[in-house]
Amino acid sequence: MASLILRFCIGLMLGVCSSPSPLAGEGLGRGGTALPSTEGTTMKSNHPQAAPQDPQCVILLHGLARTAHAMKKMANALENTGYTVVNQGYPSTKKDIQTLAADTLPKALAKCPATGPINFVTHSMGGILLRHYLSQHTIERMGRAVMLGPPNRGSEVVDRLGDWAPFQWFNGPAGSQMGTGPDSVPNQLGPVDFPLGVIAGSDTINFLLSTQLPGPNDGKVTVERTKVEGMQDHLVLPVTHPFMMRNGEVIEQVKVFLAEGRFDYP
Repeated sequence: MASLILRFCIGLMLGVCSSPSPLAGEGLGRGGTALPSTEGTTMKSNHPQAAPQDPQCVILLHGLARTAHAMKKMANALENTGYTVVNQGYPSTKKDIQTLAADTLPKALAKCPATGPINFVTHSMGGILLRHYLSQHTIERMGRAVMLGPPNRGSEVVDRLGDWAPFQWFNGPAGSQMGTGPDSVPNQLGPVDFPLGVIAGSDTINFLLSTQLPGPNDGKVTVERTKVEGMQDHLVLPVTHPFMMRNGEVIEQVKVFLAEGRFDYP
């Protein structure tokens, strides 16, 4: 019991808790306009609602210290749009990034239909798994990808806390591989060569960590460090790192990019 309490407290400090309820800054669109929850409903939106013309698969990859449940709202929305969705879980805190990528991506790819493009929507470290896999393998039917809050150039949070034993215990070996140094895994991967849109958050529920981050950030990753050479589009929304994948505006923008290869700017 003491171990569980300690893990919960560290999770609160690091801002990785997976409460299903939106917190401050979540459920907001541009300009702070409230957006209704899309859980279990069809959300009315001004964004294009184009269904895929051909059978298309979307693989979802959650982030560090999360589970596939964190992407369930996204999965439901994409299924309702007409995609075949593979919401792939993986033991994010048990292995390093290299092993997680090698173990997880083939399992997810095998669940997609035999024909049609294969798209990706990732949160946080899930994007690094995708980049690492593609640095060593080719996905012949690679479609488009959207990364939510990816530490594409690492995170200063890891620089400051990566050597701290409780951080290592909570996040596992992969967590310590995402610093901003030249030898970190994200900074060893190079440019992307597939159609990629990145959504960065500019709001936070973790003000302690945000004070350690230079410039606008989502509480874990700065807006600037979500960028990667070769990306096709980049969008900043007032959402936080732990909950952006459940935000209504984020979900609608994901749909737009998967359909059109761009985000829908006001």
